[in-house]
Amino acid sequence: MIYMNIYFSGIGGVGIGPLAEIALDAGYDVLGSDLVETTTTAELINRRVKVNVGQDGSFLNEQHKLKPIDWFIYTAALPQDHPELVLAKNLGIKCAKRDELLSFIIKDKNLKLIAIAGTHGKTTTAGMMVWAMQKLDIPISYSVGTTFSFGPSGKFDPKSKYFIYECDEFDRNFLNFQPFLSLITTIDYDHPDTYPTEKDYLDSFTKFAQQSQKVITWQDQHNELFANIDNITTLHDSDINESLKLAGEHNRRNASLVQKAILELEINQPTDDILSDFPGVSRRFEKLADNLYSDYGHHPVEIAATLQMAHELYDDIILVYQPHQNVRQHAIKDQYTNQFELAKDIYWLPTFIPAGNRDDHSLAILSPEELTRNITNQVSVHIAELDDKLWQTIQQARQNNRMVLCMGASNIDTWVREKLKSTEQLAN
Repeated sequence: MIYMNIYFSGIGGVGIGPLAEIALDAGYDVLGSDLVETTTTAELINRRVKVNVGQDGSFLNEQHKLKPIDWFIYTAALPQDHPELVLAKNLGIKCAKRDELLSFIIKDKNLKLIAIAGTHGKTTTAGMMVWAMQKLDIPISYSVGTTFSFGPSGKFDPKSKYFIYECDEFDRNFLNFQPFLSLITTIDYDHPDTYPTEKDYLDSFTKFAQQSQKVITWQDQHNELFANIDNITTLHDSDINESLKLAGEHNRRNASLVQKAILELEINQPTDDILSDFPGVSRRFEKLADNLYSDYGHHPVEIAATLQMAHELYDDIILVYQPHQNVRQHAIKDQYTNQFELAKDIYWLPTFIPAGNRDDHSLAILSPEELTRNITNQVSVHIAELDDKLWQTIQQARQNNRMVLCMGASNIDTWVREKLKSTEQLAN
């Protein structure tokens, strides 16, 4: 093992925090900072990790003098003029984003990387892989970009030989890895802020596959992308295990991909019952209360898939949808067409544009009316806001035994949870 003293900027965050705990469990020295105290910072302090609330650079400078810091880890959201990042560069500390460090840890610990990539479904598929391996009593380390009911979002097990990772294509992060086995779920053009053209996006998946020792994907993917890839296994629709007791065709597809991966690892144990009992992951068709669900989906393909799953459980569905990032909406606005046929009503919110993000401010902000003009289904579209009027509509629909599905990658989930807390308990 290579000794390292690692500083995490934003150590209390949902992405950096679990990585800090993985590094700590893997035997590296860990310290860091954040702007506020969080549950994660409290857990790390309890484990005797030095954590500073405040990021003006003074703590970083002081700690570097006491014991030289080898790596400074930060997220893509950190501005380039951030005091800590500027200081770290001036001090000659190696600065890297989370994926570069994780790739280093995997190599340093001689782990075999099982990477789950794709435009849609990678979080759920990674969660299924973690769940199955745990139930099969196979030691694993892993990092997934959400929370589980059955474990933390990241973990290092010194007995493991596999590392399961949700390998995100955003910011070309997944190109930092050379997986032992890659599962590619689906591919649809996304992240125009990272990939200016669809070709650029698709080419990145080709490169990712080339960096992988083995690949499992679906026949209906962009097959020309993988035409020259060795050791690729392609599944067909006939390979979907319809005997799995999972709601949603896409969930059965994801689980079938996991089953194929487990066979590829020469783990010859039955998994039908294990995967049929998969409890799901946070914000992926997550039941918050009776007749009320939250889902992270923010792409037309994801909307259609989640509505299909919802329709296996309910006949009368209301969709509350919050588009994510204006630059993304310009890329996919013409794709909002026939995905809504299984919803009786749509409440369409203004596009959420995060403050200080990398959105292209030269683009006009698309209105809900512009984004919904091409919807072809016979469905009622209502323009709405996250306000008391919408909450009253949601509550009335639930009382009438209508299912309400709130979808989006931004603050719609937080808003719904806060409203629920003021009126009733979240579902167990």
